[in-house]
Amino acid sequence: MAELQQVLELLKKLDARQEELAAQIETIKQNQLTSSSSSHPGPNPSTYPVIGSTPSTPTTPAHVPGTESIPCSSIPSSPRTTSGGVEQLRLTRGSFSSLLPSSLLSLSSSPPNGSATATATGTGVGNANADANGTNTPYGNLSLEAASHGAGAPGRLSPPNASNHDGADGKDKDKDGKKKGGYPSRVVLTTYPSQAGINPIPINWGAGPTARERGPVVCSRIKSNLLIRNSIGAHSGSYSIYRALSIAMGQLRTDWRPDLTNTHPPFVLPPTEGWFGDKIVSFDPWGAMSQEIWAKEYAEGLDVRPTISQTKAHIKIEELDVLARKGEFPIDGDIVIKSPELAAFPGVDQGVEVNTYKAAVDPVWYLPGVAARLGIDESILRRALFEDTGGMYPELLTRPDIKIFLPPIGGMTIYIIGDPAKLQDPSTEVTCRPHDSCSGSDVFGSDICTCRPYLIFGISEAIKCAQRGGVGVIVYLQREGRSLGEVIKYMVYNRRKRGGDSAAEYFDNTERVAGVKDARHQVLMPDVLHFLGIKRIDNLISMSNMKYDAIVGSGIEVVNRYEIPDELIPADGRVEIDAKIQSGYFSKKQVTDEIVRATKGRDWGESS
Repeated sequence: MAELQQVLELLKKLDARQEELAAQIETIKQNQLTSSSSSHPGPNPSTYPVIGSTPSTPTTPAHVPGTESIPCSSIPSSPRTTSGGVEQLRLTRGSFSSLLPSSLLSLSSSPPNGSATATATGTGVGNANADANGTNTPYGNLSLEAASHGAGAPGRLSPPNASNHDGADGKDKDKDGKKKGGYPSRVVLTTYPSQAGINPIPINWGAGPTARERGPVVCSRIKSNLLIRNSIGAHSGSYSIYRALSIAMGQLRTDWRPDLTNTHPPFVLPPTEGWFGDKIVSFDPWGAMSQEIWAKEYAEGLDVRPTISQTKAHIKIEELDVLARKGEFPIDGDIVIKSPELAAFPGVDQGVEVNTYKAAVDPVWYLPGVAARLGIDESILRRALFEDTGGMYPELLTRPDIKIFLPPIGGMTIYIIGDPAKLQDPSTEVTCRPHDSCSGSDVFGSDICTCRPYLIFGISEAIKCAQRGGVGVIVYLQREGRSLGEVIKYMVYNRRKRGGDSAAEYFDNTERVAGVKDARHQVLMPDVLHFLGIKRIDNLISMSNMKYDAIVGSGIEVVNRYEIPDELIPADGRVEIDAKIQSGYFSKKQVTDEIVRATKGRDWGESS
């Protein structure tokens, strides 16, 4: 903690020096303006607010020795309208700081007219009877209300005028021939709790009974949101980097916000007991309802976006066609549906499709809760995240008052087979397969592991459970190579194959290349089960002792555990399974040291 405080003090001194230099630059600029007889246009009103300075007088600093000047054009202004949005808010009400006392700080007040109406239980969920087209929505289509107030700045930039192109690359250039960057010249590297203007929107993680008691997650740096942000990071996880590339190329506005009209979920995953308290710390359980809960605030310019998206779909997998033909499960026309013929193959049986409800979830970490779950101090967690992302997020150290972090990592997808509403009924049979992504096997069928066959087995058991009146749940977590990454995974494969590929060396090979055997940190995985309201899993389709311990340790009962059937294990995947069983994974099979030493994988030169 002392070391963290020293770093914080050093950064404060650096920022103070930056402020001092900025003041000197301002003085020079004003002197130049005073001595000049020519008139200059005023500053663009849509430039970012500068912490600790007057928002009405942004400047482009002249170069001063010892400072870095980053040439960028000012941010393009959104078209002026009378319908609302960020610019209209500025015109009619000024900055967010004038709005905060009466609205944004009163987050526990009742939702505005046209916003989500609370049920008798106070959950904030509206009409639960959605029609097939989703027009009568489970939460209410309040994003339409937001849109009528001008929510969402325009999408992509208009195509650049051909006369502005300079050179063969066709890129927009300014009058000096430099490519436009869309940002103000002054870079805000970090902020501090004590800086003038800093006033983060209150958020009380785990509070309830509605999201308005909890507060919104706001991480945006656009316009006045910079001053009131209560979260570190950026939306969309690892894909935020690609969004930055689109902005850099001029394909996307720096102040762009999505039009949320008709993006609301077509089915209800209502608040459960697990949404309150510390059962969920790795994502925002209210993330799918942002369009409705914060419609008014979004229309006024508060950039609070969904971090969960729910939809309905059919899934189609070849192995499920084979299982249906074998009679493993019937075509009931509800859960399992016969696939229509393809025009290119008349008369050919196209197998089956499975009716599913699914949700994509982006990570939103409550740092004190994540640290507690991992059994470490929050300051250590913050320091490690700062250092080992190359210093990507300085506010992890300079803003201890901000407790929310949106990390640049992959999230997860939930597939629900059967009626999602039944998950909260304690009498419902639940079959669950928590599955970590493996593109080599899941997508391309690599036989060096058991990932795809185990996933197919989990889906088929989920189907059978749903047809018995229960609910099947597949949680697909983006954690390639035990969260070590695919590059590391393939390096381990090479080491294994060049060293005899023995089950006895399976985990040792991984640890020697990656430094650790596993980086998935399964203690965070049960959050999604509490999100769904699951209190008992009747059939856990997983052999992992780490997943089992995390689930049971979080308070969820597990009745039965199922290992992958022996006949589904690829020949080259036997090394993985025997090594895992010997290390403590669940199995009815006994694996001795002698068996582990004898279990060998296929050499690169072997055909089988």
